[in-house]
Amino acid sequence: MKKHNGKKVMKVFGIIIAVFVIIGIAGTIANKVYIKNTLEYIKKLEPVVLEDRLSIEKDTDGFYTIISDRDVKIVQLTDIHLGGGWMSKKDDYKVIDTIATMVAEEKPDIVIATGDISYPIPFTAGTFNNQYAARIFATVMETLNIPWTVTFGNHDSEIYSIYNREKMGEFYSSDEWKNCLYLMDDESIDGVGNSVIKVKNSDGVITQALITIDSNDYPQDNKFAGLVAGITGNYDNIHENQIDWYKTTCERLNADNKAFIEKTFEGDEQTHLLEKYGLVKSLVFMHIPPVEYQQAWDEFKANGYKDTENVKYYYGTLGEKVCHPTNDDQFFEAALELGSTQGMFVGHDHINIFSLDYKGIRLTYGMSIDYTAYSKIDTKGTQRGCTVITVKPDGTFDCYPENYYQDKYANPDKEQVTMQVLNEEFSG
Repeated sequence: MKKHNGKKVMKVFGIIIAVFVIIGIAGTIANKVYIKNTLEYIKKLEPVVLEDRLSIEKDTDGFYTIISDRDVKIVQLTDIHLGGGWMSKKDDYKVIDTIATMVAEEKPDIVIATGDISYPIPFTAGTFNNQYAARIFATVMETLNIPWTVTFGNHDSEIYSIYNREKMGEFYSSDEWKNCLYLMDDESIDGVGNSVIKVKNSDGVITQALITIDSNDYPQDNKFAGLVAGITGNYDNIHENQIDWYKTTCERLNADNKAFIEKTFEGDEQTHLLEKYGLVKSLVFMHIPPVEYQQAWDEFKANGYKDTENVKYYYGTLGEKVCHPTNDDQFFEAALELGSTQGMFVGHDHINIFSLDYKGIRLTYGMSIDYTAYSKIDTKGTQRGCTVITVKPDGTFDCYPENYYQDKYANPDKEQVTMQVLNEEFSG
């Protein structure tokens, strides 16, 4: 009898395995068909015509350099959350249309995506392949014909995803993407894609540095934290050797600019340029916000939502708690000490939309795109859009949020949403 029961168990087990194999094969075929059809859909988009397209070249140090004597317009996209699988088709197509509509209207000189481009959650996307979503996004940007780059978020290379961070970095730095300014960094530095894009004027003086830093994903001793990160809020921080890289990069930019100005210019002009550009101004783009985002908002709130000695309010509100790293790092302190970085731009928390100056550094949340990750987020619209950043020739900058549902973003297929109130006790 036991032997007979054992055969039954094995038979049932075999059937279960066979069902999973069939589902896996069917899913693989469905995803390949989906990606093929989606890429064909994307390639029907109209390229964006830039009347005054800026020259971008690789400098002698290997970093990309934008040449400009005018304002440089940057569009920050964040938390794009493309599933990249047959199950996420409906939401993925909304993401594609949203990006294409906003970029076509804004006509930026460069798009910077600050993480969570890929969201290959198997029960919502139907795939573990995180490069599917990356390919969709890259194809959108290439079809629009706009210079672009990315930083990684926690979802771009989950523990269960097929491709790790290094492979994703190799994907984005491939020659396949002619408009992509993403660069792989020194393998001895933690994170992938720590890089800088310089802005120079036609005289050769560096007027701004756009620094991208991989804020990592989950603590190194618990990479499985991603499976429950939404509950535990257990996120990694910027590592010490990345902070050292950031310091060295800023110091090198200052030294290079100073040497160039002293070699090229004389007299009062040299003195003027050294005063103006001897310390190279910079903006930092990353995914996970440092703890100072929470500290700044808490101080602002404690003062009755009024400016303090440390905090200057620009716009927006806190819609959810700041999901900052579990362990604090010294990145913000390093930025204060160097005095180069004027602003930081992050994503990660989809319904936080604020910009505050904290101790002299402007901390800004980019508007998210996500149609998938938060419950019923596809039906809500206050948080969805992009952030427009204007870098001026003197190195100063300003930024402001642009909601997707305003009339200027004309799209006949734009969905109907509720414009929810994110923070009922504050309306700034």
